[in-house]
Amino acid sequence: MKSNALSIKEKIGYGMGDAGCNMIGGAIMLFLNYFYTDIFGLTPALVGILLLSVRVLDAVTDPIMGAIADRTQSRFGRFRPWLLWISLPYVLFSVMMFTTPEWSYNSKVIYAFVTYFLMSLTYTAINIPYCSLGGVITADPQERVSCQSYRFIMVGIATLILSLTLLPMAEWFGGADKAKGYQMSMGVMALIALAMFLFCFATVKERIRPAVPTHDALKADLKDVWKNDQWVRILLLTFCNVCPGFIRMAATMYYVTYVMQQSTSFASLFIGLGVVGMMIGSALAKPLTDRFCKLKVFFWTNIVLAIFSSGFYFLNPQFTSLIVVAYFLLNILHQIPSPLHWSLMADVDDYGEWKTGKRITGISFSGNLFFLKVGLAVAGAMVGFVMSYSGYQADAGSQSAGALQSIVLLFTVIPGVGYLITAGVVRLLKVDRNLMSQIQSDLEKRRVNYQELAEYRKQQLEAKHS
Repeated sequence: MKSNALSIKEKIGYGMGDAGCNMIGGAIMLFLNYFYTDIFGLTPALVGILLLSVRVLDAVTDPIMGAIADRTQSRFGRFRPWLLWISLPYVLFSVMMFTTPEWSYNSKVIYAFVTYFLMSLTYTAINIPYCSLGGVITADPQERVSCQSYRFIMVGIATLILSLTLLPMAEWFGGADKAKGYQMSMGVMALIALAMFLFCFATVKERIRPAVPTHDALKADLKDVWKNDQWVRILLLTFCNVCPGFIRMAATMYYVTYVMQQSTSFASLFIGLGVVGMMIGSALAKPLTDRFCKLKVFFWTNIVLAIFSSGFYFLNPQFTSLIVVAYFLLNILHQIPSPLHWSLMADVDDYGEWKTGKRITGISFSGNLFFLKVGLAVAGAMVGFVMSYSGYQADAGSQSAGALQSIVLLFTVIPGVGYLITAGVVRLLKVDRNLMSQIQSDLEKRRVNYQELAEYRKQQLEAKHS
């Protein structure tokens, strides 16, 4: 499979696409709950409702976008051009989402719902084609892991930039006006994200075409994709895999501010150190899967994470150095499965083509992205509901014992349970190293046979008209 090898430049270029998404997505994971409650002024329970409600619309928009991407025909390919077309609207709506208008409370609630929906819609329109792109730039499963490792290292760099600079920039731009500070600093992040999207578009190429192109209707494609039993299972894995990390990320600002009682500048360094740990975890994925089957690495990493995250509960939050070291190690472990997860999505897409004869990449990845967003929404809503139930008071100098306990649980034990559930779901997948080797061999033969048949028919047609 040497022909499927990718250059370092193209791997970096592919990673830049998700780095651009994460300049915005990272802000959503790390700061949006805190922004909505302590800056924008929404109640925690309403934030939970907001995050969940938009996901209902995604159930319609995600498969439609997947089908549109599958049917896109341009000189740039099926998925790549969407990076060019949607990047500007996406970053603009993201800045609007972090803008606080000086309106009445009810008007602000409507504004929050509308801007979050528009951001989510454009995120769908750019991220489904981007994720699908990862399945068509190479057919080599090991190269896919390598490419995804580069991707998450680039994501780590983007998140590091975000975590170390957004809060200081917000203070610099806004001073006492925190709302203005968040808006201006997100504007800077949006410009960086736009440049990253354009770099990805310029450096990545699509190489894999379906062995047999499909022109079926959306309804037929949706029916066929459900025949892929591994796709159904990886949807569940996508949901379970995203929840633990996002619950902890959403609780991080609260944990640092109220449990550790540290400053904003410490929060930036704390989160930034965790991002460095994630980058190390991303880099470890490739050497681990070179030696072991990716499904085994995925399973055992989540078992260790479940133990480690739950054990975090018993650490004294006032032992700052110990907490920092433990948080750093936790993030290394947390990120190892991420490249494996996304490479498994491409493997499952291959499995579907091998089993059904159809490659429905856009719809396949749209399902994964929908379940990822549902996972993010459920996790964010859980944080909002738990803190609301425990009596959390936004922007208060101190919190009640019940609120502090809920923050600690959201940061430690609850994610630990999520990791354990994720490990159980991994056991349902069967696309291991041996099966994927067989699948790649069979698909390569099919593509060669189809190309030869197509060429023969073309020659016969030309001979008939000559």
